[in-house]
Amino acid sequence: MAIKQLTEEQIRDWSVEQKDRWWFENVYRGNMPQLTMRAAVTGFLLGGLLSATNLYIGAKTGWSLGVGITSVILAFAFFKILQNLGFSEFTILENNAMQSIATSAGYMTAPLISSLAAYMIVNEVILPWWQIISWNVALSILGVLFAFPMKRRFINDEQHPFPEGQAAGVVMDTLHSSDASVGLYKAKVLAVAAGAAAFIKFLQAESIHTWLQVALWLPAGLTKKAWQKTIDDGAKRIWVLHEDLFQLFGLTGDRVPTFRGIKMNQLTVVPALDLALMGAGGLMGIRAGASLLIGAILNYLILVPWMIDLGDIKPVNGAYSFRVITTWSLWPGVAAMVVASFVAFFAKPAVITSAFHGLFGKRTKQDILEDIEVPLWTSIIGIPIMSLVTAVMAWLYFDVPIWASLIGLPLTFVVSLIAANSTALTGTTPVGATSKITQLFYGIVRPGDINSNLATAGITAEVVSNSSNLLMDIKPGYMLGAKPRQQAIGHIIGIFSGAIASTFLFYVLFTKGIDSNDPATIANLQSEQFPMPSVTVWTGIAKVLTEGLKNLPPSIIKAVIVAAISALVLEVLRIQSRNRLPLSPVAIGLAFVIDFKSVLCMFMGAFLFWLAGVGRSRTEGQPGNVFVENHEPICAGIIAGASLMGIADILVMVFLL
Repeated sequence: MAIKQLTEEQIRDWSVEQKDRWWFENVYRGNMPQLTMRAAVTGFLLGGLLSATNLYIGAKTGWSLGVGITSVILAFAFFKILQNLGFSEFTILENNAMQSIATSAGYMTAPLISSLAAYMIVNEVILPWWQIISWNVALSILGVLFAFPMKRRFINDEQHPFPEGQAAGVVMDTLHSSDASVGLYKAKVLAVAAGAAAFIKFLQAESIHTWLQVALWLPAGLTKKAWQKTIDDGAKRIWVLHEDLFQLFGLTGDRVPTFRGIKMNQLTVVPALDLALMGAGGLMGIRAGASLLIGAILNYLILVPWMIDLGDIKPVNGAYSFRVITTWSLWPGVAAMVVASFVAFFAKPAVITSAFHGLFGKRTKQDILEDIEVPLWTSIIGIPIMSLVTAVMAWLYFDVPIWASLIGLPLTFVVSLIAANSTALTGTTPVGATSKITQLFYGIVRPGDINSNLATAGITAEVVSNSSNLLMDIKPGYMLGAKPRQQAIGHIIGIFSGAIASTFLFYVLFTKGIDSNDPATIANLQSEQFPMPSVTVWTGIAKVLTEGLKNLPPSIIKAVIVAAISALVLEVLRIQSRNRLPLSPVAIGLAFVIDFKSVLCMFMGAFLFWLAGVGRSRTEGQPGNVFVENHEPICAGIIAGASLMGIADILVMVFLL
């Protein structure tokens, strides 16, 4: 069934009251079941599960992936099976409420691999679980309260697209209005992709193999110690398809190839097979994937060896590593990302100024949506209360003066409004750029206070993310005739789901080997397996703003200047060419804070999907193929299957070995 929508002329000429009445009479589905118990429970569980995949991918790449469409397809298939067994139909609005919960949960991982992890490393302290959960929940609810005044303007009045939300609405309409086989086919494609990726990851899961061999396949009369020695002597090569292909072919120790006299694995230049990253690359597309590869080649094969020759990158314990390399490379990488983000952010002044137009316009007629919209008084009362709550938390948890947190909240609201406008028009939420504005602000207000810099920028990042994500969640509900009040409640349910699931998983994945009595070991939150590029960026900027540039080698200053100018030129060219420039300066800069083997995997994923036809123009009427028509389900399945098996391997290592 085609989704009803206003024409361009109606959007331009009608008042908001006329638009609300039209929606109420033509789109609104009345009391159709929406936020039911089964929708809430399904969203809560799916959101917690999918937040695990986001945490895994984010810790490796610094990217956060939307989980809305994935959750929609999975829930539809699950309840279609139950319907065939005699259960009542899972309505389109139940599915919509469920995706609001799951999507909200999926985005709760960001602080754990950015601002909070950076704070822990800088201060050499592991925050307790209850502190992390309460902090993330409070900030997220504040972001939701910021979003309520924006909803009527961006969605009801101006009918902005919110592309990702619009896509979720179209998918739900297709699944529930078409033949059930359409939705079940997409679910099968996703399941097959997930199963295949999980199986390959299982072949790479050394901890699972060790546990199975020792616990289940231990030959009679052979001691556990002797069996472990057998594994260590090479038997595991039969079972393990290594992510590191050097190891697969026995290129270890002195046999590792060198580049300009440096072992390639120390430069992280290693061919690898990480399917989760390949799936992420497939979603990024060939432009971002190719830009990442160009940045990685420039960094790891040109600049880093050059800096090693100059002595500006020094070995630790006689060896180089990703962590050693990023002490130099993060600076030009961050410079490129920040400059490109700001150029894109301020390239369209009308987008920024229009964000404030009509935000608090008065309504002259009776509100026909009064009983189903979130009332404005919720924000008027809630924002001051939650602002004070977060300010007190920042004081208790991070030693940030209460006045310092409160003085920055008006700025947070302004950048949240601008960011929501960007999300409404482009589908991109400039969390990085807006949090850097806050870091610059507090670099002036609280010079030398790195704790305030990290904590307050973390407030901005979470508020911006949740306010924009709530609007993105509500967009498909508006398209399908849902009650926005129930969607907002669902979003808050998802906040708790994601905060709880991701926080406890954070400790399992990243704190193994950290000794609470040895603060220096907390730096191991970042590892070769989980480099957490966002942490490197947050920490680097905070240190520069609080310590200055005087302690950096001259080569870093020059590299920063060159990177900033290059990013400025490339971003201007991209904008002037209307996005035809096949390079992304943000992706090039990101490659400087991601290890080479991860970049290679993401590029391979993007390249393989491009070869299959994704992102390439087709002549009108030319049919697509399974990869083009099911691009998102395939990539989502690969990411979910590989990530969850990778997490299972780590859980086995932590609890069973």
